[in-house]
Amino acid sequence: MFNNDLMADVHFVVGPPGGTQRLPGHKYVLAVGSSVFHAMFYGELAEDKDEIRIPDVDPAAFLAMLKYIYCDEIDLAADTVLATLYAAKKYIVPHLARACVNFLETSLSAKNACVLLSQSCLFEEPDLTQRCWEVIDAQAELALKSEGFCDIDFQTLESILRRETLNAKEIVVFEAALNWAEVECQRQDLALSIENKRKVLGKALYLIRIPTMALDDFANGAAQSGVLTLNETNDIFLWYTAAKKPELQFVSKARKGLVPQRCHRFQSCAYRSNQWRYRGRCDSIQFAVDKRVFIAGFGLYGSSCGSAEYSAKIELKRQGVVLGQNLSKYFSDGSSNTFPVWFEYPVQIEPDTFYTASVILDGNELSYFGQEGMTEVQCGKVTVQFQCSSDSTNGTGVQGGQIPELIFYA
Repeated sequence: MFNNDLMADVHFVVGPPGGTQRLPGHKYVLAVGSSVFHAMFYGELAEDKDEIRIPDVDPAAFLAMLKYIYCDEIDLAADTVLATLYAAKKYIVPHLARACVNFLETSLSAKNACVLLSQSCLFEEPDLTQRCWEVIDAQAELALKSEGFCDIDFQTLESILRRETLNAKEIVVFEAALNWAEVECQRQDLALSIENKRKVLGKALYLIRIPTMALDDFANGAAQSGVLTLNETNDIFLWYTAAKKPELQFVSKARKGLVPQRCHRFQSCAYRSNQWRYRGRCDSIQFAVDKRVFIAGFGLYGSSCGSAEYSAKIELKRQGVVLGQNLSKYFSDGSSNTFPVWFEYPVQIEPDTFYTASVILDGNELSYFGQEGMTEVQCGKVTVQFQCSSDSTNGTGVQGGQIPELIFYA
């Protein structure tokens, strides 16, 4: 009977003017599936209408809700899931609403986290809001540079700019706010001028912690943007250089950011006169976690023959697809400590799936290596499992070798 005119005793005209769709319904079936429909058709204030107009719901989303009520089937798509969530909330269909939230959580990434944060607050979904904040905090620079950031409302903008745990350079926060202001001017049909950008930002401008920027970032970026007044620019320069610092309207305390956690997979390390050698070969290990985390980098061993510099190409893959890689150098002091090597941006890791961590090192051939490796490590609230990787061509495995640490945010 789903979407079938046979014996239909009500019709819905769904969607905004110019984009409506006429859909059939059966009052009894709908009333069983939704208390709102029950009140609409059989309650004390029920209206006996053959046609009901619903201009605020997307037709595809309304159909998805009807399909669930009639068939007990949940059919969600990325481009309509938010509209379906709105419909499920409006007509109090809680199981469908929960399925929509689960769908959004699994598809959550830095690209859509800011938009979903705005929507999760609107729909009063605290769990989804928390998941959005986790992504935005850990992958702040990617989230702030995403197109979706410019689509958020002013209240969400303020909450992000106020966030203490944003893991981003302040110049990136500043540039993101200006990008948002430019799009907001277009939304309000304002000319794209410096004055109007500042106008739409309002007091939110002072939530950007400009005095905490690196001096180069301020001098070459914010100071020349035109958004700051001459007095503000002068006062901030004095803040950087003068012993007696002027009072500023801007927040002058740096954000706390996030503290990375380290998962160490070896119980001991060692060196021998003929190990560990590098000849452009790959050291690799597979791992899986039981909670979503964000891999920021790896902790690597250094030279066992005194201080030395290494070139490291690090890579993170899932089922052969490269998710992140970086080529950088690090200095080891001859100790058995690990030395951090970072990805450009933290990489989102989903639970219960194996990922491959790889590194190709170039430098002093003799290095420390790990021993007594563990197949499972409890790191805070995160459990990490390790297994050998077929990509490893230089001897690294679960029991011993390189890549002793995963550095992550959780």
